[in-house]
Amino acid sequence: MIRKHSVSLHGHRTSLSLEDEFWEELRRMAAERGMPLAALIAEIDRSRDPNDNLSSALRLSVLAWLKAQIR
Repeated sequence: MIRKHSVSLHGHRTSLSLEDEFWEELRRMAAERGMPLAALIAEIDRSRDPNDNLSSALRLSVLAWLKAQIR
């Protein structure tokens, strides 16, 4: 199920829509890296093309992380 999530980025609140499964993997990514979820999201936000959607960038980051684990 897709849910809206509210996060703080660069000092302001924003919302994003993300499936529960991707949200859970983002939490695992943050935990594995020893960082808060908000910090991970901010890092992904900083590294994405400004024309790309944040929710899509988060999904692609999760996919890349999972693919790296398989290797």
